[in-house]
Amino acid sequence: MLSTRKQNWGEDRVMFYDAQGRLRSLPASWTDVNEADLFSQVAAGRSFSRPDDLSALASLIDRIKRRQEE
Repeated sequence: MLSTRKQNWGEDRVMFYDAQGRLRSLPASWTDVNEADLFSQVAAGRSFSRPDDLSALASLIDRIKRRQEE
């Protein structure tokens, strides 16, 4: 059950309680809270990830690798 939606950790997030009653948080873009963006509408469930999300993940992996090399 959705508890709240707010900006948290610099992004739009939804808060909900899981089956054990613990408060959980997910990026709103991972849910159906928003109307689907154009890519998601055209993909119609045939794509696991949006290109923007994959690009952000690649950037995150690069930053982690650079920190490990320091």
